[in-house]
Amino acid sequence: MATELGMALAQRGHEVHFITYQQPFRLPDFMPGVFFHEVDVGRYPLFEYPPYDLALAVRMHEVVRSHELDLLHVHYAIPHATSAWIAKEMLRANGHDVVVVTTLHGTDITIVGQDRSFHAITKFSIERSDRITAVSRFLRDETFFAFGCAGCDVEVIHNFVDPTVYDRTRHAPVLRERLGGGKVLMHISNFRAVKRVRDVVRIFARVQATMGAELVMVGDGPERGDAEDEARLLGVADRVHFLGKIEAVAPLLASADLFLLPSEKESFGLSALEALASGVPVIGCNTGGLPEVVRHGETGVLCGVGDVDGMAAGAIELLGNERRWHAASVRAAHDARERFSQDAIVAQYEALYVDAVERARPPRIVPGGAP
Repeated sequence: MATELGMALAQRGHEVHFITYQQPFRLPDFMPGVFFHEVDVGRYPLFEYPPYDLALAVRMHEVVRSHELDLLHVHYAIPHATSAWIAKEMLRANGHDVVVVTTLHGTDITIVGQDRSFHAITKFSIERSDRITAVSRFLRDETFFAFGCAGCDVEVIHNFVDPTVYDRTRHAPVLRERLGGGKVLMHISNFRAVKRVRDVVRIFARVQATMGAELVMVGDGPERGDAEDEARLLGVADRVHFLGKIEAVAPLLASADLFLLPSEKESFGLSALEALASGVPVIGCNTGGLPEVVRHGETGVLCGVGDVDGMAAGAIELLGNERRWHAASVRAAHDARERFSQDAIVAQYEALYVDAVERARPPRIVPGGAP
């Protein structure tokens, strides 16, 4: 998302510098107005673990000074906001300054940041940011609950989707044709425990028992083996297809009828948004930030966490009624474009940057002493 935001800003005439340990995979080799600065983490016998956060702070300091940057937009509170604060203090010591905007994405608040080892530094880094954004109202509220940040004003700016990419009319349904033309259910994730991938397979097994269907699992992670075991246990292994990690998922979504995301908690649910934009209704859980993305009963079905029967029933009802599915598909694509379009969300970030930089500038003194 940070890469897409940077490229969109460059297209709007801004100068954008990416500072990270490797070139973002979505960043092309060359794009006007976009620059990439690699963080070199030296490996010395003195350190058991390379101090990436310090190397990042030094690189930020160098790039800001060399290119006279106005603002650092860091993604995730730790280590990036921490490194940005260090860089900002180094710059101040040399008579320079920079605005730091921190975007909270999820695990930095809900998991890592609440670990006892990182809680204090996460809170500190958030409070020292000039501006803070969160990708959902849920995550904003979770930030206040977990950290009680003094004086923090967390602005909600949702994730966005490029409607020209996630458009099923632009992609041939190749996957559907290869799977035999039946109903196609899809799940895309990093297969962590929070994604509840066993539930994905269980929902599918109930659907498959009533109609011809295939399940496509995209991604990889620690729980993939559990999903494979569940498919064998339920006797649907021949209809569950594990594709592994695939970066370009828009062509795959063009072949899907339903997207399954029964996660225990989603800070936002970007994969669900990509599905909706592709005209694919979503079956998921009414927890975390997902209800901000999926409209229950309109663009999908949301049930309680672990309610496999309820989610399966919702899936069967949609898939069994072509007219209702088509209506949900049209509403999903329209709603995704209306509420989460790239242009609208990038404009919100742009306005935030302008306001943050203007507020950080010292007041202009006019003759007579009035500011």
